[in-house]
Amino acid sequence: MFTKIFKKATKQPSPPRQNDEIKENLTSKDFDPRVTLHYGIPSTASILAFDHVQSLLAIGTQDGRIKVIGGDNIEGLLVSPKQLAFKHLEFLQNQGFLVSISSGNEIQLWDLEARRITSTLPWESNITAFSVIFGTSYMYIGDEYGMVYVLKYDAEEGKLIHSPYYVPKDVIEEATGIQSSIVGVLPQPYSEGKRLLLVYANGLIILWDVSEDKVVLVRGSKDLQLKTEIVDDPSKNAGHNLSETVSDNEQVEKEISSLCWASNDGSVLAVGYVDGDILLWNLRAAASTKDWKSENSSTDFGKLQLSSGNRRLPVITLYWSAERSRNDCRGQLFVYGGDEIGSEEVLTMLYLNWSSRIESLKCIGRVDLELKGSFVDMVLLPNGMNESHGTLPCVLTNPGKLHVYDRPRFSSKKSQEKKKISSSSLQYPMLIPTIEPHMTVGKLCMVCRDGKLSVELSKTLSAAKVRASHTPSTQLTGSTTKWPLTGGIPCQLHDAEDYLVERLYIAGYRDGSTRIWDATYPTLSLIYVFGSEALSDGQLLGIRTATESESVSALEFCSVTLNLAIGSSSGSVWLYNLIKSSNEETLNLVTETGKEVHILPDGDGPQCKAIFSVLNSPICNLKFSNFGARLAVGFECSQVAMLDISTFSVLFITDSLSNSNSPVLYLAVKSLSDTSNLTISPKDSDINTSNDTKKEALFFMTKDAHIVVCDSTTGHIFFSRSIHHQESNAIYMCIIEGGNFFSETSSDKQSLNTPQNSKATSEPDQTNANTGSDPVVAELETSTEATYLERIFEHLFVLLCYEDALWLYPLKSLIQGHTDSIHKVNLLKPCCWTTSFKKNEKECGLVVLYQTGDIEIRFLPYLEVGGETSLMSLLRWNYKTNMETLCSSDSGEIVLINGFEFAFLSLFSWENDFRIPVSFPQLHDKVLEAAADATIDLSPAQRKEEGTALGILGGIIKGFKADKAEQNVLIPEVSNKTCAHLDSIFSNPPFLKPSTDIPDDKGAIELNIDDIDIDGPLIVTSSSQTSKNDRKDKGKERKKLFEGAATDTKPKSRTVDEIKAKYKKSEVQGAAAAAAQAKDKLAERGEKLQMLRERTEELENGAQNFADLAGELAKRMERRKWWQL
Repeated sequence: MFTKIFKKATKQPSPPRQNDEIKENLTSKDFDPRVTLHYGIPSTASILAFDHVQSLLAIGTQDGRIKVIGGDNIEGLLVSPKQLAFKHLEFLQNQGFLVSISSGNEIQLWDLEARRITSTLPWESNITAFSVIFGTSYMYIGDEYGMVYVLKYDAEEGKLIHSPYYVPKDVIEEATGIQSSIVGVLPQPYSEGKRLLLVYANGLIILWDVSEDKVVLVRGSKDLQLKTEIVDDPSKNAGHNLSETVSDNEQVEKEISSLCWASNDGSVLAVGYVDGDILLWNLRAAASTKDWKSENSSTDFGKLQLSSGNRRLPVITLYWSAERSRNDCRGQLFVYGGDEIGSEEVLTMLYLNWSSRIESLKCIGRVDLELKGSFVDMVLLPNGMNESHGTLPCVLTNPGKLHVYDRPRFSSKKSQEKKKISSSSLQYPMLIPTIEPHMTVGKLCMVCRDGKLSVELSKTLSAAKVRASHTPSTQLTGSTTKWPLTGGIPCQLHDAEDYLVERLYIAGYRDGSTRIWDATYPTLSLIYVFGSEALSDGQLLGIRTATESESVSALEFCSVTLNLAIGSSSGSVWLYNLIKSSNEETLNLVTETGKEVHILPDGDGPQCKAIFSVLNSPICNLKFSNFGARLAVGFECSQVAMLDISTFSVLFITDSLSNSNSPVLYLAVKSLSDTSNLTISPKDSDINTSNDTKKEALFFMTKDAHIVVCDSTTGHIFFSRSIHHQESNAIYMCIIEGGNFFSETSSDKQSLNTPQNSKATSEPDQTNANTGSDPVVAELETSTEATYLERIFEHLFVLLCYEDALWLYPLKSLIQGHTDSIHKVNLLKPCCWTTSFKKNEKECGLVVLYQTGDIEIRFLPYLEVGGETSLMSLLRWNYKTNMETLCSSDSGEIVLINGFEFAFLSLFSWENDFRIPVSFPQLHDKVLEAAADATIDLSPAQRKEEGTALGILGGIIKGFKADKAEQNVLIPEVSNKTCAHLDSIFSNPPFLKPSTDIPDDKGAIELNIDDIDIDGPLIVTSSSQTSKNDRKDKGKERKKLFEGAATDTKPKSRTVDEIKAKYKKSEVQGAAAAAAQAKDKLAERGEKLQMLRERTEELENGAQNFADLAGELAKRMERRKWWQL
């Protein structure tokens, strides 16, 4: 294929041919960057939401991302177009939608199945409270002006709709005499969505009935003539009744900071205040009293204090978990805050009990759970292992850590002896650990599908995945708690009968361990966890090496032999094979002094075949060559060793090539055996021996840009030279076969100038390279060999990437001692990482990552910009200098790591392996949704009696402004009938609901214009007539007018005989009389039509007066006092 390149010809240079073909196959339209896989919790996580039916957890961040987590390693990342924090986040329970409200007051509805925003609704005022009616698509919005609105998600239109209904602010002000902003809205459980709890900034609590448009309950600071229990020290007060103490500032307005329902039926409300107090309000008696002002509220409250100090922290979070064995009078109250300022940051569990009334409240114990960081948010998750234990607290702490705490076994006797009880916690099991332990290197490897080894590897790895999935959590975490999330549906392609492993992701860690995952589809599954410490358990028969305490520094995988090479920071190389051999397992220990062979006992997992320890220097790079028969090793001391895998020996070790001992940055091996297409003269035929068919050239470069080319078998150096460009460091080197791009030799020095992007400049034929030393070229034995090698290297080009520029050199020119580049691109931003990518097995471009986080795609050979994106736009990441674990595949996939986050980035549309929708796990389970909907027809009373709505009923308003409300139940409490009732309520403004007592079973009335009596007097009631009798008569007229008048009524058809019987006259009258009568009828009909038209106009005027009357009446009702009703 290189005949035209090397053949001596006299024809004129022609334009590039291969370049035109590549341009047709690769365009800017192919650049389509997207995040195909994301694991880990972002460090900016700030808010939690939980779907109790689907068992999904959503985590909102401060930068506009939402992480959704289920079971079986199912995770999804949702990225908002705007980089704004979320202040509210809730699921539409069991419906596959998630509602978020950003700090910019934009309401976003996310479709979990499509993983995108399906509707947005900007809000003009500042949203201060939000809640979803459980089991419905209705949600409440409270704002800074004290208004409460209703939104609905319309599934048919696929968007959010602003409903006409709202809670009238004037009525609230009339009932309370106070104006304040809303800080919390909370639907009352088992009220069929008809009752809503409103919380105001000044501490006012109102229970509102949306069906009757009236206030049911009002509570505030003036009701706080309470009895107080201080639970600062359970050894003194636990188990005792409330003490008769009243503070001096009870009448002062108390600002609410959190609240939740403290009973399953919504009869008890727990409220946390900014001053550190916790009040429990009994709403059962108040809700059933018609005159809520006449009751004595001081007997229906209880008070708790976590500390007796005068300066206490605000109660930021409250959650309630009832005990199933009790009659809704006992449970655990989870509290964050309320302790004395300066105390240790803990999550407090209060064990509360009351028999019949709230004044018998007792705190029988307290447990303080030590947090694993600064508290951010929490939810309660179901305890899947033991249902009798109820729920488990799931706590989010900074930076992005998620822990589930075991429910401590508690007895009242022990509670009086100590305040703190240790409780084990389970951290969220990161599928791919990046920090704990710290990942040092990663490798994305392709597996050859052809051959027997591929099938055998797939069987071996499938069995290993099963063993890894059944590993008890206690072996990894020491906790007895199993991670409780189970939501989502895993990718089904893994279960196919003909499934073959095509891709592996391998990671090395600072503790010396190595992990392998199946990365064939965008749901990674763990296969192996092994390391040097695993070999010390008697397997090495007492042999100890330095690598047992050293970190992994380099990885290399051979897809042909399935060998895995692991390099350590101590200079040792561990060689594994992923398929267990049927022969006796032996270990070859190769050192500078010799080789030792040891027999290993049988064991599971990859087989360690050899350990090479030849230099005491950290390993920087590994590269298999000759189909896995050899392994090139690059050291930090700038030396390179070639290992023979078949004989477990060392072929050669190069001398130190750099005065500064710069680490080896790049390794590559190119075959020199393809000489069949070369035009060799007869006198050169003696060079092309049979041994040349296996000859390979080893290319490597150090960090200070020292390039070496040598024979991979003998270590014979063909070329060695340092190329420095001012003070810029070398980042990457790529060997390119020029036949893919150029149709003439580099000696022609064809100008490659093309218009460049404004961000870079192009300079052809520049000689700005400063050589640090004269070129070192090995003295070849004959001129024939020199000519032969020149022809071999003539079609190769070297692409050097520096922090500030990209350079393209002909390899032949470098060997000849020339440093003239044929192309250069100056970068205006400092570059930190580059890699090349291929299409159709041809090098066709370069990926450039800048220190600013910007990503560019540059096409070969002119290195023009083909596309741009950034880590910020894709992942909300800023580039960090510790992103040393970056790796990529030849097809344009990049693996990125940032803190606890791990992501796959697919750059091009042709890379379909991670873009097929069926390969992604499903976040929403439709089968589970249908199963849960089957229980909707049960009434709330039935579910309460049958115990189907168990466990968690709680709402939380997170933060000092109580900016979050959430209702936690396991089964939908709102049936289809109730939803229809809410539709009728929320489809009209308050006080203007349609009458529901109009009978609809009347038969249709036949109407005929000849039967209409319009001669009677017209009575139209004016807006000033407000007497009771007039309103009663008007109601009767209206009812009579519309009674039975269906919209689908049609005139009754008449037969010919009926018409003749009605209009037939005697024969004596004759035709003239019949004509005269018909004329009179026609005139009478015209008069009736005219009168009907006038009556219609009068009715329209009357309707307008009626509307004015209704509006005036509504205003009067709003201004009336409660005692005037």
